[in-house]
Amino acid sequence: MKTSVLKTSFPPANLLNPLPVVMVSCGNTPEEHNIITVAWCGTVCSDPPMCYISIRPERHSYTIIKKNREFVINLVSKNLTAITDWCGVRSGKKYRKFEKMMITPIAAEKIKAPMIAESPVNIECVVKEIIPLGSHDMFIADIVAIHASEKYLNPTTQALELSNANLVSYNHGHYYCLGKEIGKFGFSVEKKK
Repeated sequence: MKTSVLKTSFPPANLLNPLPVVMVSCGNTPEEHNIITVAWCGTVCSDPPMCYISIRPERHSYTIIKKNREFVINLVSKNLTAITDWCGVRSGKKYRKFEKMMITPIAAEKIKAPMIAESPVNIECVVKEIIPLGSHDMFIADIVAIHASEKYLNPTTQALELSNANLVSYNHGHYYCLGKEIGKFGFSVEKKK
């Protein structure tokens, strides 16, 4: 099949963008608590609800998560972007990130790892499987609880409206706020009213 659109070829690389950028909190005791910024993160199954994060084995949080087999995915809003970036470029071996960034660890409901109070959504995860892949190992996890800031709940429907949370994505080395809605799931086949 011929096309008139010009394309440039690249060697295999990670160009699937944009990605969610999240802060993953871990550690079963206050002395062990840490935060790692992760962009290799996503959903793997709806029923049961499962997700994954991928981490390099040399990262400080890798050992903590592998040992405790649990973590919290904390979604990032615009006001947390600088904190998220700092937590991604500084090691928990040298810094106590919660204290240094003045963010609040709060108790999770089902696991011992802390949640980040300032995050709009916290997803408690229990590791089901660890898959070595190469530069990163993938932690596949069951989602055991979700917590959302009440200010994002519609008071009438109790539906979660995260479009108001100014969530951040990561696109080829840069952070972006999610933009204007351009459609909803199924809009292309919806009957016109």
